[in-house]
Amino acid sequence: MFGCLLRAGSVFFKGVLAQMRTNILGVQVDTLNRKETLKEVLGYILADERKCNLIATPNPEMIMLAHTDSEFAQVLNGASLVIPDGVGIVWASKYSNMRLRETVTGCDLCFKIFENIKDIEGAKAYILGAKPGVAQLAKEKMEAKFPGLNVCGARDGYFGSEDEEEIIAHINSLKPDVLLVGLSMGRQEKWVHTHRKSLEVNVAVCCGGTVDIMAGTVKRAPVLFQKLGLEWFYRLLCQPSRFFRMLVLPKFVIAVTLNRFFGGN
Repeated sequence: MFGCLLRAGSVFFKGVLAQMRTNILGVQVDTLNRKETLKEVLGYILADERKCNLIATPNPEMIMLAHTDSEFAQVLNGASLVIPDGVGIVWASKYSNMRLRETVTGCDLCFKIFENIKDIEGAKAYILGAKPGVAQLAKEKMEAKFPGLNVCGARDGYFGSEDEEEIIAHINSLKPDVLLVGLSMGRQEKWVHTHRKSLEVNVAVCCGGTVDIMAGTVKRAPVLFQKLGLEWFYRLLCQPSRFFRMLVLPKFVIAVTLNRFFGGN
């Protein structure tokens, strides 16, 4: 009964809401809120057709990369869902064709997916990414946090092109419904896009550092920072070495402002 209801809901959302996107510097971002996004993703997971739905989670840094990397922009715009992972994306939407209602972080989405699929008979997940040992630790901690969850496999993100065929064959042999891909920005999205026809999963979420958070090797920002949209600032406080990466944020603000007044992407 649960699966039937989700399938019916998924048809509605994909037919109406998932087609509503707002343009942020050339990247089309879905306007779904958190509950609608989760319902859409669960609909993908329960679909009878085995199709790899790429879920992209861009923040301002990724939008700026897509602004200069046309291939990356095409990958993002070709994703099944593009969710606003950052308060900066929501802010920028005020000057776009349609305003976003709230952030939908990739980290929150991944935890919610696990929380829900633990109750779905036969549903399985696979974690790919992070340093050696971290994905396995994430698997163990998530299965402990969500009793009933089946993370059927885990593998680190330190691999080359020569390993990809073996990795994909291993993933497919375990038949997961959900694949979390925590590689570097840009690489993870392009990797999933390149192998979409080979990956026999229903959903592939490009989740960056979420694997480290699941494993506990990186602490997530306190709830207050999350609510204020200052997770980026907390990461900067914890990792001052990220300072030069954070310089992209004022560039993003300038780009959005210029686009507002002069148009073009």
